[in-house]
Amino acid sequence: MLRQIALWIDDRLHVSKLFASTAGHTVPASAGSWFYVFGSGTLLCFVLQIVTGICLAFVYVPSADEAYTSLEYLNYQQPLGWFLRALHYWGSNFMVSIMAVHMAQVFLFGAFKYPREFTWISGCILLLLTLGMAFTGQIMRFDQDAYWGLGIGASIMGRTPLLGPNLVHVLLGGPIIAGETLSRFFTLHVFVIPGLLIALISLHLRLVLTKGINEYPVPGHEVRKETYAEEYEALLKKEGVPFYPKAINKDLIFSGLVMLGILACAAYFGPKGPRGVPNPTYIETVPAPDFFFLWIYAALALLPPYLETFLLLTAPVVGIGLLFALPFISNTGEKSARGRPMAVLGVILVFLILGTLTQLGTYSPWSPDMAAWSGNPTPVQYVQGRSPLELQGALVLQDKQCRNCHSLGGQGGLRGPALDGVATRLTRDQLIRQVIQGGGNMPAYGKNLAPQEVTALVAFMQTLRPADVPVARDSAVPAAPGG
Repeated sequence: MLRQIALWIDDRLHVSKLFASTAGHTVPASAGSWFYVFGSGTLLCFVLQIVTGICLAFVYVPSADEAYTSLEYLNYQQPLGWFLRALHYWGSNFMVSIMAVHMAQVFLFGAFKYPREFTWISGCILLLLTLGMAFTGQIMRFDQDAYWGLGIGASIMGRTPLLGPNLVHVLLGGPIIAGETLSRFFTLHVFVIPGLLIALISLHLRLVLTKGINEYPVPGHEVRKETYAEEYEALLKKEGVPFYPKAINKDLIFSGLVMLGILACAAYFGPKGPRGVPNPTYIETVPAPDFFFLWIYAALALLPPYLETFLLLTAPVVGIGLLFALPFISNTGEKSARGRPMAVLGVILVFLILGTLTQLGTYSPWSPDMAAWSGNPTPVQYVQGRSPLELQGALVLQDKQCRNCHSLGGQGGLRGPALDGVATRLTRDQLIRQVIQGGGNMPAYGKNLAPQEVTALVAFMQTLRPADVPVARDSAVPAAPGG
């Protein structure tokens, strides 16, 4: 009876034919190698992220007031809630790491060459979407790390020529980080990016099925567009095997080891955060991103300020552009890494740079000087002869820890520009807008300063200039005679 039911279902759904054309499709026997297991390992991590993410969504509250509390509840009250969060966190770490190794293996094996150009491009988009998932996932914690990480991300986006302010407004749901921001990132993390990932994974697997799994590269055997298709078909007829059950064994073993690794890390290290309720006026937190963004963190912390904007606007564009252009730049020829020493050197160099920066990111000091404000009083020359309103502004500058990032009289942080001559660079309106809306590396303080505090702070900053240099003025307003 069960057999008859199975045949009836198969007759209508064609399950056996679907299985034969997917898991049972023919692959080169060399594809059953340990070098080919990283794709399936990445897929396993993604499935784990979906399952654990759905479970977390039953408890998580995407509200600026409740997000932190809901994570605390998961950590300390919900049975095994901490373990569920840890699985989701470590699954993300493993997914990014394995995908990076998978991309390197594909590159070294020449699997981006004809006729698999689109397979490579879809893989590059999957990598970017995975990093997007990782970034938005960090924001879901909505703690101090998340707040400052989002501030850095928004500041990078804000430097985009022409479109910067509009992109930041779309990203944050307003001029500053607030409740609308978390709602947008929750939508991106739970609906938009996973949906795109599922669609791209389906396309990627479809391309793997239609164009075949890349054979193990043999030194001296070059790819030629005129003959490759016939050679590949001949290879499949000669030594092709069904992916299941002949070539899947190592994939299953590796996936099992990956799952054990995630479980072990989750049990031993636990989840990450949340680390402190987000408070933009309190930056004594030494915030740090998750490990896959530590290299960016270290680069931003160590780069001289004058190089930041140039590199932030050019390096990602050039890097992503090269990834997408690669299958068209080197479309045919040698596949084996033994015949492509520059490719091997390039991969080693990239991993060495990323690894070194990641290591530096684990202990590199965050760019603001966290103790700059505490022991350094406002220099006397900046308070002598000031009006009561301007003196109140000096107190606001000190109490709100502005000197963590900005120096005054040679003392304070060096991340932001020195304030000694700020009145000669920015008009009163520009100062107000900078304080309220932020910009560059500076977060917005619009909701953390009372209007009278902003007025006093700007009044004081307008006095910060050399005695013989006038304050900055709006070039659109004609100067008064003799002014």
